[in-house]
Amino acid sequence: MLIGHALVGTFLGILIAYGFVLPLATLLRQMSSDQVKILQCIKVTLLSSLNGYAPQIAVEFGRKTIFTSERPSFEELEEHVREVKSSASLKSKSADATA
Repeated sequence: MLIGHALVGTFLGILIAYGFVLPLATLLRQMSSDQVKILQCIKVTLLSSLNGYAPQIAVEFGRKTIFTSERPSFEELEEHVREVKSSASLKSKSADATA
């Protein structure tokens, strides 16, 4: 009877460890790695800008730190920057017109 309880406890512990805790820990590690990658991209971009590189080059350094599967192409990045600039200039013009 005691050996049966010990075996059930051992196998239950192994099942919980490898079936639930390990996949959860792997998922959490991957999620934190993704967040760290974003912060690393920001850090590299800021440091290269502070070291005197042109803004386009600094952004390119930051873009290179992103995983290849998630990294935007140069053209996609340029298009996004142009959209943000145009929307920012439209907002500033409308704010100047109302003031």
